[in-house]
Amino acid sequence: MQMSADQEAPVVRAWARLVKSQRIALASIQRALKASDLPSLEWYDALLELERAGEQGLRPYELERNMLLAQYNLSRLVERMAKSGYVERQACEDDGRGQVLVITTAGKALRRRMWHVYGPAIAQAFGDRLSAGEAVLLDEILGAYIKRSQDE
Repeated sequence: MQMSADQEAPVVRAWARLVKSQRIALASIQRALKASDLPSLEWYDALLELERAGEQGLRPYELERNMLLAQYNLSRLVERMAKSGYVERQACEDDGRGQVLVITTAGKALRRRMWHVYGPAIAQAFGDRLSAGEAVLLDEILGAYIKRSQDE
């Protein structure tokens, strides 16, 4: 569907603002984690998805698909997390060459420590800059966009 010039300007402006606002908020949150001597947000994202998966864990491709943030080098991230004792690699019963990633007790504890910084950082970087009504409206708009995109 072709947009008219009147429709295009707000769409392009909304797109640019969405991308820029994400960059601003993520940078603020990353700074808060770093100031607390905690790993990057990608670690939190991976640990959260592995904790949600439970004892059965996730295959690396499933972890990557479930993550909120794009992870361009998941194997390096997993290697660092495993070396630090936060993630275990287990053999995949269905695929002898494959592996399943499972969060350790230490990984769960790290994720909880990170949330104590990440949660307030979300509020400071994003939530405190929106009224309750604006947050609800933005949630509805982005939810509708995601649903329509996934339905295609």
